[in-house]
Amino acid sequence: MADSAQSTDTLHRRGLMFILSSPSGAGKTTISRMLLDADDELNLSVSATTRPMRPGEVDGVHYHFVDEAEFDRMVADDEFYEWAHVFDHRYGTPKAHIRGGLKDGRDFLFDIDWQGTQQLYQKDQQDVVRVFILPPSLEELRRRLVTRSQDAEDVIERRIQNAKGEIAHCDMFDYVFVNDDFDRSYAELAHIYHAERSKRRRNLWVAHYRDALLNEVV
Repeated sequence: MADSAQSTDTLHRRGLMFILSSPSGAGKTTISRMLLDADDELNLSVSATTRPMRPGEVDGVHYHFVDEAEFDRMVADDEFYEWAHVFDHRYGTPKAHIRGGLKDGRDFLFDIDWQGTQQLYQKDQQDVVRVFILPPSLEELRRRLVTRSQDAEDVIERRIQNAKGEIAHCDMFDYVFVNDDFDRSYAELAHIYHAERSKRRRNLWVAHYRDALLNEVV
């Protein structure tokens, strides 16, 4: 019975869009990399952006780096799930292979802000899981931004002010936790991800498998 069910592709699961959002410097990049490294079934959704490439970044891996004209074209051709202005630059999530991947049972990790999260959720509520990471304090957030040495002081100040706006919208997310310990935060995030993967509505094989069990002659 079980072999027959599997051979007819009843053990099928619909993928999910796992959104991880936080103020810049709250640690979501580190935690998301840990989750991606630990699970081969989770794929990073690569955003398009108009911001300049930073040292060590690779086009098509970290972002799809495009100019303003190309971004305008993509907006006009409705190629984005969502897009937004962030710190004088634009970021967008290309639809491309996401939709097909979800049908094939692949999961995608999104690193987007609350505005992008809202747009994506409005378009596809059933596939979206929203997680927000809070910093222990704004003082600690500032320390992390200074330590990573990527931005000038005036940019850091803008990021701190923007963080308050991000934090104000954390109640629109499904899950919220404080990243005061990386190992504990990673464990919590992994638990959320695997619990969401196991929800019955995403496991399309359940109904077929149930019927096969009920029809089994013993």
